[in-house]
Amino acid sequence: MKPALALALRAAAGLAALAVVAGVGWAGYDALARRPIAAVRFTGETARVPAADLERLAAGLRGRQAREVSLQDVREAVNRLAWVRDCSVRRVFPGTLDVAIEAHVALARWDETRLVSERGEVFAAEHDGELPRFSGPEGTGAEMAAAWEGIRRGAVPLGSPVTELRLSARRAWQAKLASGLVLELGRADVEARLARFAAAWPHVAQLAATATHADLRYGNGFALRGVAAAGNTKAPKGGRA
Repeated sequence: MKPALALALRAAAGLAALAVVAGVGWAGYDALARRPIAAVRFTGETARVPAADLERLAAGLRGRQAREVSLQDVREAVNRLAWVRDCSVRRVFPGTLDVAIEAHVALARWDETRLVSERGEVFAAEHDGELPRFSGPEGTGAEMAAAWEGIRRGAVPLGSPVTELRLSARRAWQAKLASGLVLELGRADVEARLARFAAAWPHVAQLAATATHADLRYGNGFALRGVAAAGNTKAPKGGRA
């Protein structure tokens, strides 16, 4: 037999063998794809996601042929559940879907139905625990979450936690304490103004006990409004910003 012919025959035999292997492989995959989904396994940060919602979603998937289920569709369905920030979905043959969940961590309330996460993302979910309230223009959740820790920490020496943080359309900050005192923080140097007020607090705490507002927008001081039987206490110098 001529060398060229022998080479061609060997090549043809090799291709035929590959075709057989591919065919067997496809047949095996197709058989697995036809098998029903027997289990849906949720992993990751599932504690905050309502168990009933997860079970309802899983029940709708169990029994369906694997090839009929789009992983992208499953991912989108899971991401619509309360508290789910993101997830990944993969098949574990022969009949399991593995769903790894990343959940939101609530930082504050945004309105009656939505919360703000530690990442500053606004999402819809129910929460029974105590949370501060954020109030600001739509789309400012991330800005407010970023400012929160500095303002919360700066108010600690005042002996009353911040219960509400507000951001106006002009980007002026206002914080309300559990005591009812409202702090006007302005648009700039917010933490520095709060630190200056906190440093003076031991000297004015008794006077400020009945105050309704503390205006910290002065260059080197502050003004108290609503002080019982004492009028207003104002900063000695400096304008407001």
